[in-house]
Amino acid sequence: MRYNFDVRTDRRGTNSLKWDVTEGELPMWVADMDFQTAPEIKEAILKRAEHGIFGYTVIPDEWYHAYIQWWEKRHDFRMEKEWMIFTTGVMPAVSSAVRKLTGVGENVLIQTPVYNMFFQVIANNGRNVVEAPLKYDGENYHIDFGELEKKLSNPQTTMMILCNPHNPVGKIWDRETLAEIGELCCRHHVTVLSDEIHCDLTAPGWGYIPFASVSDTCRDISVTCIAPTKTFNLAGIHTAAVVAADEVLRHKMRQTLNTDEASEPNAFAVDAAVAAFTRGEPWLDELREYIWENKRMVSEFLAAHVSEIKAVPSKATYLIWLDCGCLVGTGREIGRYLREKTGLYLSGGSQYGKCGEDFLRMNVACPRSQVEEALGRMQEGIAAYTQWAGSLC
Repeated sequence: MRYNFDVRTDRRGTNSLKWDVTEGELPMWVADMDFQTAPEIKEAILKRAEHGIFGYTVIPDEWYHAYIQWWEKRHDFRMEKEWMIFTTGVMPAVSSAVRKLTGVGENVLIQTPVYNMFFQVIANNGRNVVEAPLKYDGENYHIDFGELEKKLSNPQTTMMILCNPHNPVGKIWDRETLAEIGELCCRHHVTVLSDEIHCDLTAPGWGYIPFASVSDTCRDISVTCIAPTKTFNLAGIHTAAVVAADEVLRHKMRQTLNTDEASEPNAFAVDAAVAAFTRGEPWLDELREYIWENKRMVSEFLAAHVSEIKAVPSKATYLIWLDCGCLVGTGREIGRYLREKTGLYLSGGSQYGKCGEDFLRMNVACPRSQVEEALGRMQEGIAAYTQWAGSLC
């Protein structure tokens, strides 16, 4: 391999949210990779830093072209320059969209279990969270379209936030599913806000389908949020894009992003994104191979040594959704025990919706030795937890 993903980089003392933990703890919770970004991106950032002046920044044509060429090549979707708006991040854009495209007291639909920040953004803006839970058959997740249409048909429901691919379950939505979502939302006058930040983190040989690429209907009723930040570990750079083909939706998004002061790039935002999408492809392809070997290793280890926990099969994200339904207690309780007894820090599933109570979320975007260490801690912790829980019966 051209790139070495086995190197462990000490992130303590760098004001890292993920690694702001007690000495000895192993954090594998928040969706933040423990790999340095691609050398080609680092080079671009260092070159910009060497200039030494970090004044106000405009968006050059190179930024638009980098996104357009990447999506056309990697995802078979041609975006137009005029559809695109720079924004400082996907979640600022989601918050602005909820505030501008819906009214106070209206419903915003989400498919749970889903990214926990959606709950917060909806509630903080004075809107109502409406859940259309995904159906779990013990192996995979599916959409209950009857339940979905029931919730969409409520006149108070004016927006659906689509997670594509889906975090935390790692589901890649197929074209037929996306088309049906689009038709239902169009029928009931619901705007689709599609969060596609995990789109490039798919299993080798697998791609994702941009919601707006599926049909004219999907394109015209939607706003899409995309970024290089999850893929290339650039969250702290604050660089993303909003894509809206419909002129009215685009006008509203441009207006609200400006009003919310979420449309001005910092000095590194443009250069990092351009480098990612024009020079980062070889690094990403090797990263995907490495991450999927980590996911395979976790699944096989659990099946062989911690059979009480099952990794839900997935084709996207570097996250693993762990089914703990065979154990006594909720995922949050099991996660708390693991952290206290072994230092392994995972995310409790209940924060992604009530239907996630029996689950944990594990981030395996890290060197393999770290995954191996985590699995050892999990095996030790679950053995102790099972014995402890049994003593209570």
